[in-house]
Amino acid sequence: MNLSLFDVGASQSYPLVMEQIIRQDAQESAPKAVVAKNNKKGRPKGSKNKNREAVKLSAFQTQLQGCIRQALNLIGDTVPLKYFVYDGALGNTGGVQMVRQTGLHVISKLRHDSELYLPFSGEQKSRGKPRKYGDRLTLDKLTEAHFRKEEIEDGIKTRIYQVQVWHKKFPELLNVVIIVKTNLSTGKTAKALLFSNDLTLTYDKLKAYYQLRFQIEFNFRDAKQHWGLEDFMTVKETKVRNAANFSMFMVTLSKLLAPEIKGLKVDSMLDLKAIFRTRKYAVLIIKSLGIKSEQFLMDDLIFQASQFGRIHQAVS
Repeated sequence: MNLSLFDVGASQSYPLVMEQIIRQDAQESAPKAVVAKNNKKGRPKGSKNKNREAVKLSAFQTQLQGCIRQALNLIGDTVPLKYFVYDGALGNTGGVQMVRQTGLHVISKLRHDSELYLPFSGEQKSRGKPRKYGDRLTLDKLTEAHFRKEEIEDGIKTRIYQVQVWHKKFPELLNVVIIVKTNLSTGKTAKALLFSNDLTLTYDKLKAYYQLRFQIEFNFRDAKQHWGLEDFMTVKETKVRNAANFSMFMVTLSKLLAPEIKGLKVDSMLDLKAIFRTRKYAVLIIKSLGIKSEQFLMDDLIFQASQFGRIHQAVS
């Protein structure tokens, strides 16, 4: 389990806390697919209303909440934080309440077939509890008031909607962004449901913040390829934790130090390796010709040649 701090402006993530998930606890408390049962309709006899804000956290959620608190303690008042972004594992009321208890808003993903309901907008009855749920939300129920953006790329039309809806297992309104993709050649459609419990968050920020999660994959790539995350041989819990956290610490440290290297503008450790490797090759080739390399390394052509192999284009 790894928690990272996102720099939204630079689209970068910096690892903060890493813990090992106990396999047995993770399996027992991992979210499971919901299987529909052919039960009788209506409420079971003798059932009582439940407080959906008072949830019992699973072992996974408890460990995750502890990691969030560790990260918040590390950051302190240095950076004001508002959102916690996670995948669909927190697309449930337990996940939302777990994050709320830390003082943050959650950004996550719902199942594509989640039952969502528009707020009731009709005339309320004079007696009884006010109606809360309106029509069930379907693509046909989306109106121009919900529409936000449309784009077409590579034969795929993407339409984005934003709507505030109820979910019967959540105690509060949800801010949901619906992304509908249509293959123009086949007519097939697919949709994704991103959500937050912050009703003021705009669709573009909600979508952008959720997409930043992929930056964490680059952290693991660098930790494995350059900082020994795949190489340590210890098996004891404390040593494993120290080795894994040190690998992630080096990912963060390298991201902070790389821009300080004079004359270099790199966006990844792969670029840094490529530049220094090709510079070394250039020096060896020049020396093999019996020429002092110092005379050539000041030449811009040599420095341009040393850019071969980098992934990101050099910024002049």
